[in-house]
Amino acid sequence: MQQLKEYIHNNPKIKKVVGVILILVGLTALVTPLTPGAWLALIGLELLGVRILFSDKLKFWKRKRENK
Repeated sequence: MQQLKEYIHNNPKIKKVVGVILILVGLTALVTPLTPGAWLALIGLELLGVRILFSDKLKFWKRKRENK
């Protein structure tokens, strides 16, 4: 399992592909009532680093407001 984590971490293309696949599966699960897997979209977003992007944007916005 550790080797798989290292392989995915060292290959950003694979990480992006897995993230997009999880987002698509999660959105599909959100639309279909028989599939309780909508949380997969959140995991896919985490793999793509969306949380980090938004936190950086919020920090920038906060610093910009404090400087005014």
